[in-house]
Amino acid sequence: MSEQCTHNCDTCGVDCPSRNQPESLREPANQYSNVKKVIGVVSGKGGVGKSLVTALMAVAARRKGFETAVLDADITGPSIPQIFGLHTTAFGDERGILPVETASGIKTMSVNLLIENETDPVVWRGPIIGGTVKQFWTDVVWGEVDYMFVDMPPGTGDVALTVFQSLPVDGIVIVASPQELVGMIVSKAVKMAQMMNIPVLALVENMSYIQCPDCGKKISVFGESHADEIAQRFEIPYVARIPIDPELAALCDAGRIEANQGQWLGELVDEIVK
Repeated sequence: MSEQCTHNCDTCGVDCPSRNQPESLREPANQYSNVKKVIGVVSGKGGVGKSLVTALMAVAARRKGFETAVLDADITGPSIPQIFGLHTTAFGDERGILPVETASGIKTMSVNLLIENETDPVVWRGPIIGGTVKQFWTDVVWGEVDYMFVDMPPGTGDVALTVFQSLPVDGIVIVASPQELVGMIVSKAVKMAQMMNIPVLALVENMSYIQCPDCGKKISVFGESHADEIAQRFEIPYVARIPIDPELAALCDAGRIEANQGQWLGELVDEIVK
């Protein structure tokens, strides 16, 4: 770096290497891993069903014959093992940490697969949490993976930044609920993706409606949907909707999400994998 450098490339006129070739923060994958596509699943706030959407997308991709993986980056609130019914402990060998496979063969890694008691809280500071997410990428023997879905914690904080900077994220799917506030919440996620030059692939509206079991009518419990309006505003190319479904909730509680018969995200996965 030149002695004349002002440390601000926007105003500095010095032609130095760091200006022409900015330092990459990208972390190399484990040498025994070959992950072709990485899709982040994000939300601006908690409780909107981000982990559910991650699981449903992974299941849909697996059913289409793809080698699929889920990296659970929600370190302090890991839901993926419960949704898939994984209550075992991940082990390793000389190559690294081995992911745990679900009943249908989806490779997964979560902090809950590494701690002794899955109900113990993870009380870690930000740098340790970020380092753990990186290790899930660098130290796990993922093998051959066509599509990896990364379940992110809510918001635009440390972990989201770590994932966007450290992993080769090809695009993100934003999960939201139907309430009006979602417009502001979604905008934060979209703008962060834009700052990191990562495409927004779709908006998924979870808890979009409930379907009457007698007449089949769709009832908008939380009011009129604004998903299409929001997607148009932010130029998000695809919108998918998932209803409030007691059976789906029961499958998650039982760890049997792979038994669901819903096709709500099938077309979305088709858009991602084409």
